[in-house]
Amino acid sequence: MDYLMAMRAFTRTVELGSFSLAAMDLGVKVSTISRHVAALEYDLAATLLNRSTRRLHLTEAGAVFYERATHILNAVGDARALTTSLNGKPRGLLRINMSTTFGRLHVMPHMKDFIAEYPDIRIDATLTDVMVDMIESGDDVAVRIGALRDSTMVARRLAAHRRVVVASPAYLRNQGSVAQPGDLAKHNCLVSKTATGDCWYFRRHSDASTELYEIAVSGNVRANSSDVLHDAAVAGLGVALLPSWLVGENLRAGRLVPLLGDWDWFAARGPEPAIWGVYPPKKIVSPKVQALLAFLALRYASPAYWDRPSVEDSSRPTGAEVSG
Repeated sequence: MDYLMAMRAFTRTVELGSFSLAAMDLGVKVSTISRHVAALEYDLAATLLNRSTRRLHLTEAGAVFYERATHILNAVGDARALTTSLNGKPRGLLRINMSTTFGRLHVMPHMKDFIAEYPDIRIDATLTDVMVDMIESGDDVAVRIGALRDSTMVARRLAAHRRVVVASPAYLRNQGSVAQPGDLAKHNCLVSKTATGDCWYFRRHSDASTELYEIAVSGNVRANSSDVLHDAAVAGLGVALLPSWLVGENLRAGRLVPLLGDWDWFAARGPEPAIWGVYPPKKIVSPKVQALLAFLALRYASPAYWDRPSVEDSSRPTGAEVSG
């Protein structure tokens, strides 16, 4: 029996809750996962998992073995990362977790160039808008947007996360201009269901030290998706507060118009949001994670390409390592 492989099969089965999901995650057949777990149980003379038709349950012996097996596998991973880092050549499977829309627009389109630069890296991408526990999911790195909340992670700032107030030319022709933040009360605002209340927050662009002001907004369209609000704004349904990385192309094409540019805009109060590369704290950061974060920081640059009038601008980034 390959004991390390058996432990990986068992721990991923526990973490994902099924043999089939563990098999997909590890790229093997379901029967292979089942055989590894059965071999462990035979070797240990103990039942590790109780199976039912709907889910798996850890036994007491299984819980003890899972805890120790996880430590062993992490130690093996650290040893491998330390050894491979000596030659400085990024290689292996890189598991990336990212938000659906940002990943589709600003991560995956760059992976062709990334793989061309690092041909020994294989990409396993998960696009989801659900915040996952990176330890449980087994992801190497995540691209996250907003203010950092998980202080157990380490993060590198990849780019600024700006929001802009936008509307279509057709909407503004029909409904009039927006000259001051207070004018928003008279307009049909496209509201996010995921933001904290029906308020947008702003401060003067020239004074980042001032307190945020809030303004109540309302309209006839609410959605839990920035994509939907973006499409509604392009269609002329109202005024929207959206990430600049989402609207940049339509701003340059003239399908949307930026409004109230003398103010910085936010969807909620709190720490300054940004776009981050996040990874679990380890003694040795694997070369493949370092390579991806450096690549994205360089590709996004400062200011980020989506915030420039022309995508041909070639300015370069300034990235910094911080504790999340």
